[in-house]
Amino acid sequence: MEITRIVTGNLAENCYLVWQQNDLLIIDPGADAQLIMDTIATIDATPQAILLTHTHSDHIGAVDAIRDIYQIPVYVSPLENSWLQDPVRNLSGAQPITARPAEHEFDLKTYTIGTISFKVVATPGHSIGSVSFIFDDFVVCGDALFRGSIGRTDLYTGNLEQLLTSIQTQLFTLPDQFPVYPGHGDSTTIEHEKRTNPFFNR
Repeated sequence: MEITRIVTGNLAENCYLVWQQNDLLIIDPGADAQLIMDTIATIDATPQAILLTHTHSDHIGAVDAIRDIYQIPVYVSPLENSWLQDPVRNLSGAQPITARPAEHEFDLKTYTIGTISFKVVATPGHSIGSVSFIFDDFVVCGDALFRGSIGRTDLYTGNLEQLLTSIQTQLFTLPDQFPVYPGHGDSTTIEHEKRTNPFFNR
């Protein structure tokens, strides 16, 4: 299984492409739809779905453009599906960013789309519907855990204690060698964050 990062938009959001054999998943297409499509064109795989870790505006700006080009469904937490059309809750404010409701709402279980399997786990704290995707040998965690930091908890439905618990129970229980692919910034590993992240080493 392969993964590549595309940095999108003014907030340098990480969109990820995950592919195996002829199947490709798009995670958090935040902006720059043409850049995402140009990158997909270099990969010998067909997009099957869009997965959203959460619905803040910097993670959803290219959702409708991508879904319409490839005619693929969107998956999101049921707790945030309505946020896609709500500029207040998705934090786009004065310059509204919206997307049509997702076709599918995640259950907390293992999914198989095409040849790609992944487990959806709840990692709230940055937002109430934040989820992470655990693949065979890496995790994509949205804005829950960053290299050397954690997601903001001062936004709508944010909760610091909830986020710390999410990370400890859902992410830090993964194998130490697992790469962690966050919603912003560089990748890290479970072991590195357990050992050095200041929010867990005080």
